[in-house]
Amino acid sequence: MPTTDTLLDQALQWALTMIPKVIAAVVIFLVMFYLAGWVARWIARAAERRSLDQEIGLLLSRLGRWGIITLGIVWALQQVNFNLTAFLAGLGIIGFTVGFALQDISRNFVAGLLLLWQQPFGIGDLIQVAGYTGRITDVSLRATELRTSDGLLVLIPNADVYTKPITNFTQAPRRRLAIKAWAPYGEDLERATAIALEAIRQAPDLALADPAPNVVFESFGDNSVAFTLYYWIDVAAISFDAAQDRGIKVVKTAFEAAHIDLATRLLPVLMQGSRDA
Repeated sequence: MPTTDTLLDQALQWALTMIPKVIAAVVIFLVMFYLAGWVARWIARAAERRSLDQEIGLLLSRLGRWGIITLGIVWALQQVNFNLTAFLAGLGIIGFTVGFALQDISRNFVAGLLLLWQQPFGIGDLIQVAGYTGRITDVSLRATELRTSDGLLVLIPNADVYTKPITNFTQAPRRRLAIKAWAPYGEDLERATAIALEAIRQAPDLALADPAPNVVFESFGDNSVAFTLYYWIDVAAISFDAAQDRGIKVVKTAFEAAHIDLATRLLPVLMQGSRDA
């Protein structure tokens, strides 16, 4: 049976052997962790110099960072004689159990990478997804961040963003607006049409000439005929909200000048996802 002195000698010998290895492992990990941050920044700057899409640069930067960190962990574990093969085999045994606990994290991580790679939207784009409308501020490992028009920051899990329909308003250079109104039965409908079209066409920097504005009469009411004025705008020249506001004002002013009673009803048709931010 080993004596106390023998056990102390063995412990001292083990400590003298392992302490340098542990120090080396810690140093390797810290150096690789710092290197990972430097490489991520270098990749981001290189992508910017080469005018790559911001999302591709972000994807490559993150892959580079985590690749080097993973290499650093493996290298550091090797310094302390860690049996990585046995560890991975053990992970295979408990993988099913851990997988259930981490499935949401892994789904969001993979979905985030796919979003950055496929680029259904870019940073700064105005989109509508999962019932929210706003501008994209970031795509992290877990969630897509967007800022709504009223200043709220919404975090949507990447898996939800990836699997749900996405409306990207930024990638639509032209948008159609619709203003609905009612003309009294006693009014000449051709005259009302001409007045509405002339008003929207004459408004400076508002409606595009192609496609041309048009009026569609739709239904009969109790004392008026319902119609909708459609016109297209260049979103680079005027925002959706501003174009809608100006359109209603110019049509109302033109009808009042022509002594046409709008039956106190003039409103925009709220198209799905048509609000700007």
